[in-house]
Amino acid sequence: MDTLNNGDRIAVLTSGGDAPGMNAAVRAVVRVAYTHGFVPYGVRWGYQGLIDGEIAPIEVRDVDGISRRGGTFLGSSRCQAFFTEEGRAQAAEQLRAHQIRGLVVIGGNGSLAGAHRFSQEVDHTGTPFRVVGMPASIDNDIGYTTLCIGSDTALNTIVEACDRIADTASAHARTFVVEVMGRDCGYLAMTAAVAAEADGVLFGEANLGRDELLQSIVGIVQRAYNPERGKNRVLVIKSEGVQIPSEVLKQCIDERLQQEGLPVETRVSVLGHIVRGGAPSGFDRLLAGRLGHAAVRAIQRGRTDEMVSWHVLLKPGDPRPTVFDLDPFITFWPLKTVLEETDRIVDGTSEVTRWRVRILREAEPILAA
Repeated sequence: MDTLNNGDRIAVLTSGGDAPGMNAAVRAVVRVAYTHGFVPYGVRWGYQGLIDGEIAPIEVRDVDGISRRGGTFLGSSRCQAFFTEEGRAQAAEQLRAHQIRGLVVIGGNGSLAGAHRFSQEVDHTGTPFRVVGMPASIDNDIGYTTLCIGSDTALNTIVEACDRIADTASAHARTFVVEVMGRDCGYLAMTAAVAAEADGVLFGEANLGRDELLQSIVGIVQRAYNPERGKNRVLVIKSEGVQIPSEVLKQCIDERLQQEGLPVETRVSVLGHIVRGGAPSGFDRLLAGRLGHAAVRAIQRGRTDEMVSWHVLLKPGDPRPTVFDLDPFITFWPLKTVLEETDRIVDGTSEVTRWRVRILREAEPILAA
């Protein structure tokens, strides 16, 4: 496929759940496109806006200062219509009407799946659209990227919240269960448990039954409040992927602690969407900028149906990506390959998920010590 020419048009959209750093990613795409002589366009409200034709040029001044803001100034949505042939055909017609040749999609699993399907559509010149995805998900559940845009900020938000909760837990000698977002991926709970000095962590990938979960927490409480240990609080971080609701879990913990003769007060804090919001960390801004630069250059060079990725450690037998010649930490992966690995991360068969579970199993005695 030929390279883009001066004056060719590239669009960018954000899709699915918002993540801190999406604005920094949009800014990078716009500024890099402008610097290389392309005309950047923004799509409002994700794939739904693409279908509805909410497409307009973005000036460099439009993105001044947006990197420090959370959310996405383009807006986002979840659009089932885009996963129909009719919906994608309508979206393609909208891009053709604006003579846009390339599309950068910033989002998570569903967004990248939509990008993969859309790469089969053709632009106004009769050649396939150049479609490149950027992984943005606080859950950090996308295949073949070590980190997604937004996950570092979400982790920092959780740690800050846990630090505050630990203060009141210590003041009253209480046990707190803190539920964090992450859907079916326990990455945030796992990493936050280590960073926040939690005493334990519950994550869905461990596949523990209710009795096992309860016994784990009771054991943590018993060790913590043992006079020889002399601790005056317990903090357990729970991923939302653990199927038992937090309030039900608290009730069961209280009953079990009473049976064990431990008069310990327990509390539950569900952080919810607090984890998703807020200004992005410096790292997320940097990551978004580097991935955005690579995405525009990939489209410029004729690449399509790929995702730009951050710092993947490969093993013998893994598929080989294309390394970005301007940044050794960035690689390009076929979207089909990314989506297949993402499915394995979620269902627990990925080596990444197995490694996370294995390393947390080793860390649990250290957390509870």
